[in-house]
Amino acid sequence: MKPVKFLGDSLEQIRAFPNPAQTIVGYQLDRIQRGIEAEDWKPMKSVGPGVREIRVRETPGAFRIIYLATLPKAVYVLHAFRKTTQKTEKRDLELATARLRDLMRGEA
Repeated sequence: MKPVKFLGDSLEQIRAFPNPAQTIVGYQLDRIQRGIEAEDWKPMKSVGPGVREIRVRETPGAFRIIYLATLPKAVYVLHAFRKTTQKTEKRDLELATARLRDLMRGEA
């Protein structure tokens, strides 16, 4: 089972989610650690190859976790946020892309 590594403030962001969303995120990350796909995800090719987004919809709103699980050492959570618009905000994509870039520099 791969460990989960939270980049930047992603863990703090998840901890700020309402409890039901936190529970779902924890369950989905556990699945990914075990090599099982999340139940509701989509590829985030605009961030980078192999990057995916977990989609959580709860009464308090929509929440997203952008992660990379294709590297052998860990599952890397690049960014976590509450979604407030239909389209993912440019700043959220840019932050995830920057964290991926920094991660890959460290992995190389």
